[in-house]
Amino acid sequence: MSVEHASMRIIEGYAHGSTDLAADEVWAVEAHLEACRVCRDRLAAVVSAEVPAVASLVDTVWSGLEPQLAVTATMPRGRRWSAQLSRWMTPTMVPWLAMVVGVTLLALLLDLSDTGSGEVSLVLLLAPVLPVLGVAASWSRGLDPAYELTASVPRAGLYLVLRRTASVLGVVVPVLLVGGWVTGVMVAQWLLPCLAFTSTTLALGGVVGVTRAAVVLSTVWAGMVVAPTLATSRTTFALQADGLPAWGLILATGIGVVIARRGAYTVLEAHR
Repeated sequence: MSVEHASMRIIEGYAHGSTDLAADEVWAVEAHLEACRVCRDRLAAVVSAEVPAVASLVDTVWSGLEPQLAVTATMPRGRRWSAQLSRWMTPTMVPWLAMVVGVTLLALLLDLSDTGSGEVSLVLLLAPVLPVLGVAASWSRGLDPAYELTASVPRAGLYLVLRRTASVLGVVVPVLLVGGWVTGVMVAQWLLPCLAFTSTTLALGGVVGVTRAAVVLSTVWAGMVVAPTLATSRTTFALQADGLPAWGLILATGIGVVIARRGAYTVLEAHR
């Protein structure tokens, strides 16, 4: 498979700190340099030949760090595993995911004890918003002490957004799968709304911020679906099998918007 390298214009502009480079070009080349040795070597050659001040600064910093790195202890295996896990989730997500799992199990117990909302399964009623809570927690400015640092790295765009969303779904979906199987709810009946709500949160998050989008959509769902359902104990159209095509359309639209606006997730505002 061929690899597309950065052009010399971008490499030279990046080395010189040129203001002619667009913000998305800077982010793209930084992310590319992490994985491409060829372009790193080209950048090093340009810096050495054309930007001696930067080369001198790098040499000075490296000469100060090298003795310290030589005596630094190897990271313990447990911390290596923690470092790998941090690529997918933050420590602040753990209690929120535990809460989501707990809410799902409580809804399942209420369904099994026939003290829920009549003919409507509480697992089905809560499925669309449960992963959204985890996604909101993963991007909450107030919950993540390393928020600014995380949001400023080259891979803090759609790549990291999708990783954290996948980690939330990886925990929530299996629990919902068990809950749906026990209560006899058709898989598509809860899975499609779940994925559609998540994709819509990400799509709207590219405009107003992921956490804000999650709060808005969860509030709308609670007001327009959960409250009326609990009040009447009747299944609304949104939760019926006839509504599945609409959820499929919402899911496809959300995915399309996320792909079309993938550059929006490199903006700090999208992480709020």
